[in-house]
Amino acid sequence: MSKIELEYLGDLQTHCTHEDSGAEITVDAPKEVGGAGAYFAPTDLLAASLGACMLTLMGMAAKRFGVDVKGTKVSVRKEMRTSPPGRVKTIWISIYCPKEFNEEVTKNLITAMKTCPVHQSLHPDVEQKIEYFWGRSQ
Repeated sequence: MSKIELEYLGDLQTHCTHEDSGAEITVDAPKEVGGAGAYFAPTDLLAASLGACMLTLMGMAAKRFGVDVKGTKVSVRKEMRTSPPGRVKTIWISIYCPKEFNEEVTKNLITAMKTCPVHQSLHPDVEQKIEYFWGRSQ
């Protein structure tokens, strides 16, 4: 089980420390809701978590198939709903893998990415639009 300690710093900023690694991040509210927008917003981290999780699962599957996906990049964009309650409406995920693989490996890499726990944990109303670019850099 992972534990993260958080402390409110004031001015809509929160400091987070990952207990196991000691890694730290500061989170800030976006400008449109009164924050400074100086750091990732909580919903930015949600979208980034989805991209990072998909890349991790892709890497795990790549190891099983003996292929290298190093250099793969993900671009993530999110759109918020305009009506309350506040919620992420859509997340666009563009995956750029610099290598191409045969159909079986490609299919398995995609399947692995879709088993990402973050992907599985998002509310069904959060639309996820995923596109893959094989043999292309961002």
